[in-house]
Amino acid sequence: MSRAHPIYLDCNSTTPLEPEVGKVMRHFFEEEFGNEGSRTHAFGSRAKDAVNHARQQVAQLVDCKMEEVIFTSGATESNNLAILGLAHWGRSHGKTHILSSRIEHKAVLEPIEVLAKDGFEVDWVAPEKNGKVEAAKLLQRVRPTTLLVSLMHANNETGVIQPIDKVAQGLADHPAWFHVDAAQTFGKLIEPLRNHRIDLISASGHKIYGPKGVGVLVVRHRKKQKVPLQPLVFGGGQEHGLRPGTLPVPLVVGFGLAAELGLQHHVEREKRCLTFRRKFLQAIEPLGPKIHGDEGQVLAHTANLSFPGLSAEEAMVRLKNHVAVSNGSACTSASYQPSHVLKAMGLEKDEVVGAMRFSWSHLTPEPDWAGVVAQLRK
Repeated sequence: MSRAHPIYLDCNSTTPLEPEVGKVMRHFFEEEFGNEGSRTHAFGSRAKDAVNHARQQVAQLVDCKMEEVIFTSGATESNNLAILGLAHWGRSHGKTHILSSRIEHKAVLEPIEVLAKDGFEVDWVAPEKNGKVEAAKLLQRVRPTTLLVSLMHANNETGVIQPIDKVAQGLADHPAWFHVDAAQTFGKLIEPLRNHRIDLISASGHKIYGPKGVGVLVVRHRKKQKVPLQPLVFGGGQEHGLRPGTLPVPLVVGFGLAAELGLQHHVEREKRCLTFRRKFLQAIEPLGPKIHGDEGQVLAHTANLSFPGLSAEEAMVRLKNHVAVSNGSACTSASYQPSHVLKAMGLEKDEVVGAMRFSWSHLTPEPDWAGVVAQLRK
């Protein structure tokens, strides 16, 4: 494999664009470029129709209503809106307790920390050694004053799938709002996100083979009660007043199609990813890797592991001409710090320092595994 063309194995940070998605986006960039808020001419009407169609595509994926789909710039904004947007209502109703886990993405950890500094009480639940948060341990900390429970669907570093179904079941008779950061599972694991006890779902277009710069916050109505969110920015009143600003129609259309394709093809995509996973683990088995996260409880397209006696930085330098991998979340990779996720799991220091994340997709070509293994043996 030449230096110019390593195989991309960092799909948990961002995915390649589905060709169909790119094609429809180009049409709305170049030809149907109208503003969906323009009501006086056909350009605006066609743009609005396209946005509504995308809203319906997302709604079908998670089994919600069109009006419960709020388009944002990505899961980070969605997480912030879901968490910070509840603060006013929580204070005014005496609900000032928040429950979350220590393995959440920074886009969840940091907004919650903002509320903690502002007087909210936060319970952080640690995962087990296998990277999974026990639903029972989380649920036993729920109080009458609990405003929000926030738990990711699958961890972005380890790929460990979290028990959101059990948490939703445990909250059936409790009024706390339940938020799920589904950035890694939206359009991939379908049924769990269709649970109507999940009030808020965050996702990004660029994690589901769609464009960067667009995401969604699903805000389900609980019977006739709406989640009492307050907007974080103001001016224009778009997206039911929760997220003002001109919608990027080409990005929204691309997100909608990516959601539809995820619903249509998630089974075959997962099968392809599982085949890739089997070949990968077989190839590196002679090197004695330590895999972080129990097999069978992780996403088909993710493996977090370390090799005895080898730091992640050294391994990535050796592999850079063969495969592109990471040693943690892309949002913090510019200034590397040991993973808060792996530390929360109680891993040994050398395992944390040596941990690398390999993540692929149904679009990923087969690497030269023999070459990869040979580089690591050196």
